[in-house]
Amino acid sequence: MGGLVARAMRNFNLENRAERELSKMKPSPAPKHPSTKSLLREHISSHPEIKREITRKDDKLLSFLKAVYVDSKDPVSSVQVKTAETPQVPKEFRLPKGHHLDMNIKNIPIGKISIIEALTLLNNHKLYPETWTAEKIAQEYQLEQKDVNSLLKYFVTFEVKILPPEDKKAIPEK
Repeated sequence: MGGLVARAMRNFNLENRAERELSKMKPSPAPKHPSTKSLLREHISSHPEIKREITRKDDKLLSFLKAVYVDSKDPVSSVQVKTAETPQVPKEFRLPKGHHLDMNIKNIPIGKISIIEALTLLNNHKLYPETWTAEKIAQEYQLEQKDVNSLLKYFVTFEVKILPPEDKKAIPEK
């Protein structure tokens, strides 16, 4: 409710306030100090070539300016480009591996794996490294060999280790 009141106060008489602000006199540049004015007049009078140099037109620069030619064309819109392209080939999909039934995952693009599949293959490789080699995993899940090698090298599954107490002062488990 407070937003409505604040908006009403902010928009009250908005057009009149804007018109009043626009009709105000614009600020003029600060006046030059009298000593500066006299120095400028003195310098220009002693060197009249400066005044001529300021006012003269340089034909060489004007010819450069006339030689500049700008040709502008509107860019082709992306909508037109998309219609001109060939239609996309449907991606190849595969069914999820394993016994898990996740209702959200119907099919997986080739070259990708789901989180559950990643955890499963990492766990299988950790438990049976001679059976679940990188080559077999790549073939089974239709992945690239370098991706599987990187996955096995840099990712590990969590492992819970319960260490037995070393002394009798430890609190027993309930």
